[in-house]
Amino acid sequence: MGSDPIALPVLDLLTRGPAEVVAVYTQPDRATGRGQRVQENPIKRWALDQGIEVRQPLHLTESERISMEALAPDLVMVMAYGHLLRQAWLDTPRAGIFNLHTSLLPRYRGASPIQATVLEGDAEGGVTLMRLVLKMDAGPLVDHEKVVIGPTETAGSLEEKLSQACVPLVERNLESLLSGEARLKPQDPSRVSFTRKLRKTDGVIDFSQPADVLVRRINGLYPWPGVQVPINGVTIRCGLADHSRECAGPLIGTVLEPDRIGLRIATGSGLLRIRRLQRPGGRMLDGPEFLRGFPVAPGTVLESRPMPRLVANEPLRG
Repeated sequence: MGSDPIALPVLDLLTRGPAEVVAVYTQPDRATGRGQRVQENPIKRWALDQGIEVRQPLHLTESERISMEALAPDLVMVMAYGHLLRQAWLDTPRAGIFNLHTSLLPRYRGASPIQATVLEGDAEGGVTLMRLVLKMDAGPLVDHEKVVIGPTETAGSLEEKLSQACVPLVERNLESLLSGEARLKPQDPSRVSFTRKLRKTDGVIDFSQPADVLVRRINGLYPWPGVQVPINGVTIRCGLADHSRECAGPLIGTVLEPDRIGLRIATGSGLLRIRRLQRPGGRMLDGPEFLRGFPVAPGTVLESRPMPRLVANEPLRG
């Protein structure tokens, strides 16, 4: 059960493993893009190419559950599906339903764990294999696979790493899941933190914050929703950033002389450098190329905006 291309590597693995994939559940086809054309998602296209039955229920009704029960599944794997599963569904497969969650649980339960891992400056992230229960991301843990977070890691690049990390994780646990012999470990409640669903309005920046915090904000929210900064009346999208600890000196939010890498801005502590930028309707460009077509005068002061909280020790709304 999945609707996002992050699950494709593990789906490929499942077709080569000890199990037979009898069906794939994914979200219904929806209109996307500027032309609002109805398109199949990558999970559906993969399943059809493999000759595997595809099911796309709009709602997980009891009749849909009975239809799944008729398949007599031993095991259901879930990753980025987009539906909540009620207890009757959780009880349907003989060996249970297991989820691949893109954080090192119990850290970062909720809708945006990949972005949170970058935003919080973690040295490592990972994928956790857990048994699904009714409470969000609270089920017992089977195993996890860790990945290293690079100094300029974005949510997009981390997602690619985590997508591949699912393969060894499932590979070494699949037979024990099928046999019902997987060892389950309860989550430590003292280490739980929560994320929420991201909104486009989260893509703002407060230059009074330290430069390293702002780097993680820009990189952690790329590619979506993306941090956007008004410059000379134009909303500019930021794609990649780094920072230095040198004393900025000028007023917070002041643009300094650019260097050969990108646009430099004074912050509450240190210098922020935006390495990739994009104009509305344009392509994401490296800093020097962008600034040749859209020069920003040194001394320009950029507006700061309060940055909404995205991670907390209690559930967040949104």
